[in-house]
Amino acid sequence: MLRLDGKVALVMGAGSVGEGWGNGKATATLLARQGAKIFGTDIRLDAADETRGIIRQEGGICDVRACNAARSTEVAETVADCLIRHGRIDILINNVGGSSPGSAASMSEEDWDLQFDHNLKTVFMGCKHVLPVMEKQGQGAIVNLSSIAALRMSADRPHIAYSTAKFGVLAFTKSTAIAYAKKGIRCNTVIPGLMHTPLVEHRLAKTIAGGDLAALIAKRNAAVPMGHMGTAWDIAHAVLFLVSEEARYITGTEIVVDGGMTAAGMA
Repeated sequence: MLRLDGKVALVMGAGSVGEGWGNGKATATLLARQGAKIFGTDIRLDAADETRGIIRQEGGICDVRACNAARSTEVAETVADCLIRHGRIDILINNVGGSSPGSAASMSEEDWDLQFDHNLKTVFMGCKHVLPVMEKQGQGAIVNLSSIAALRMSADRPHIAYSTAKFGVLAFTKSTAIAYAKKGIRCNTVIPGLMHTPLVEHRLAKTIAGGDLAALIAKRNAAVPMGHMGTAWDIAHAVLFLVSEEARYITGTEIVVDGGMTAAGMA
């Protein structure tokens, strides 16, 4: 079940912002455990190297390189490097992203552009350079990462560009899925909710909680109907299903991994 033997997976954003398991790091590791050969990227090579070390220590295959996923030349070079090493790309995971707060009036034009580069252009670049490879192969599976910020708005912390860009990921995925459905290529989205990843400790505790990590964790847990945040492994397992042969008839859709937040309509 859910085996990926012989598959090559390009994971964009395979590192983590700090110690622990981020979504990309857990996803790359899980896909490797299921038999895939991993080619991972991160804007920080040391972060990608840590993931590579874990996968190789477990007996898996993983190569990495630094890549700014919003820059076309760097993504093109990454794809070429993966093809040189492995000869094909069966799976693409677009996992690069991050939020910046601000409303339509308060956010600077520069921050708006950077948010779209980070959260939407990266998805476009990954698909732009990998789709021709998959089309030539006659098959492939793509998973793009969005956020529940695209589905529900925060009442106390607007992040208009992040929400808009992540909503754009949903439309981009559906459009791409339909365009390539008859070419053997599937494209789906995973939508994470509140996840307990290193991002909480290393960024959010400082930027929105004044350094009070315990209070932030308690608040985020309380906001989820299930009573606790998810982990990167919850995201990784959703991704694994969507790229597996068991999901061969699924394209142009989403899996929401949020402990019931979206269904509850909680703000």
